[in-house]
Amino acid sequence: MKQILTIGRYFKSKYKQRVRKIPISLDGFTCPNIDGVVAKGGCTYCKNETFSPSLALLEQSDITMNLTLEKNPILDKQIETLKSQFYNQSSFHKDKFATNKYMIYFQSYSNTYAPYDTLKTLYDEALKLPNVVGLSIGTRTDCVEDSILELLSKYVKNNKDIWLEYGIQSVFNSTLRLINRGHGIEGARELVEKTRKLGIKVCIHLIYGLPKEDSNMMLESLKEVLSWGIDGIKIHPLYIVEGTAMQKMYEAGKYSPISLEDYTNLVVESLKLIPHNVVVQRISAGAHDDSLIAPKWCFDKNIQMCYIRDKLLQNGIVY
Repeated sequence: MKQILTIGRYFKSKYKQRVRKIPISLDGFTCPNIDGVVAKGGCTYCKNETFSPSLALLEQSDITMNLTLEKNPILDKQIETLKSQFYNQSSFHKDKFATNKYMIYFQSYSNTYAPYDTLKTLYDEALKLPNVVGLSIGTRTDCVEDSILELLSKYVKNNKDIWLEYGIQSVFNSTLRLINRGHGIEGARELVEKTRKLGIKVCIHLIYGLPKEDSNMMLESLKEVLSWGIDGIKIHPLYIVEGTAMQKMYEAGKYSPISLEDYTNLVVESLKLIPHNVVVQRISAGAHDDSLIAPKWCFDKNIQMCYIRDKLLQNGIVY
């Protein structure tokens, strides 16, 4: 049997105990394909509130982050939110699962898309929180400055576990244009290699079931990013939530979601290809409320994962 290196097994091997990733969503963050710098409207499938429930609870200000913002008047509020979300979630996991170590996961939007001073302050504050072993930072390949990579490399030298999570989604420019990604795949490999040379670990995000992609294209995206020497990967199915451009495409009959069977078969083939040393951080996703339009099998992750695990076991893979 092939045992997959999940994020839980990675943490247990490195720290000899359970470590919990604490997702953080902060007011003011956005992406360059939302604010108009490279595009407007964001990715056609994206509604951050469905990916990050805590984001929907935030009182949003009129200030948005970008790389040219001279002064950040909501920095104190962001620090307060960071601490509040951390303590609420860490207390829950400590009480329920006896978890004593944590990794801060800056999740919503592009978390390197802000002035250097803001990012340094937030990262520093996160690493000061009790029993935090490192950071995992979700972002895009078109908004990572060299100064931020250098800052993160300093944390690595101070024995912090630092990850950058790059949302690649697909290696095909035709697909990236179709989903309004706002950038192409050019330069992604070079950025990943530069990141890893500084000791920063890289986790790549891929989406299976994007419009006009077949199974060969999805597996080709996987093979390509694996060739970059990545440290981790997240794979999840495309699901449609209300209020997105993808909903309009679906309701117009221009897009059919991937089936659970087809998605599971792709996951099986993917895990056969992924090396033992690559951390598989996710193989499922869903929206657990009325915002989910399709496919309905993405509503319940437990049912989804039971089906996937059973199929993996049939193919000699333990997840």
